[in-house]
Amino acid sequence: MTLQDTITIPDTLFAQVVDDEMVILDTVTQEYFGLDASGAMIWEYLSESGSLQSAFDAMFAAYDVDAKQLENDICRFVQELVDAGLVQQET
Repeated sequence: MTLQDTITIPDTLFAQVVDDEMVILDTVTQEYFGLDASGAMIWEYLSESGSLQSAFDAMFAAYDVDAKQLENDICRFVQELVDAGLVQQET
């Protein structure tokens, strides 16, 4: 997984902010997933463009973070989403 990758979010997922976390429902499996604030922010950027680079750019501009650490965190998080079957990596 790199920042050059893009993902798609299946139409079978429903995401909603509840209290201070984002809850994602997979309407096929009926499983719920919870994302913390950082995960929710990445999810929002990905749902807009599908671009890991766009998510990185927006978060890097908004926060005082190390670029390499942010890149690693985003790529690792999105890989976890792919592994869980919540998003699909474009090839």
